[in-house]
Amino acid sequence: MHCPFCKNPDSRVVDSRTSDDGLSIRRRRECPQCGKRFSTVETASLTVMKRTGVAEPFSRDKVVSGVRKACQGRPVSDDDLAVLAHKVEEAIRGMGAAEIDATDIGLAILPPLKDLDVIAYLRFASVYRGFQDLDDFEAAIKELRDDKNLPTAARHEAPEVN
Repeated sequence: MHCPFCKNPDSRVVDSRTSDDGLSIRRRRECPQCGKRFSTVETASLTVMKRTGVAEPFSRDKVVSGVRKACQGRPVSDDDLAVLAHKVEEAIRGMGAAEIDATDIGLAILPPLKDLDVIAYLRFASVYRGFQDLDDFEAAIKELRDDKNLPTAARHEAPEVN
């Protein structure tokens, strides 16, 4: 780590602390040449492997934009989407891998989206899981209605399919 004051290529760590969310480490450093102190924040990089084989850095913004389409016309705010993206990132980082498949991100999106809005969940799941016909929708709706962890109002938001 180069000193931002004198550009010395060496520094020593004086103190390290984990951030409140546990996703980064704040290090207090001191330059042995000029004696000045500075702070750095370190985060573990998270790489997403796409289906095409291309690797790219994880982006909360991509999670939000993908879920926003499913939430179109639903009572879901930008703050709700930001919280969802944070939960998804925590779940992915909790897996302990530096490289994750894009399909695992989709799986990590489903639970918090179900808690947020069941209609948006159905929309996202229909694309992500590749629903082929009405039977797939009926099975997903039945699963939602049988989910005892959902609030009663959420269980009845799903449309009746006959």
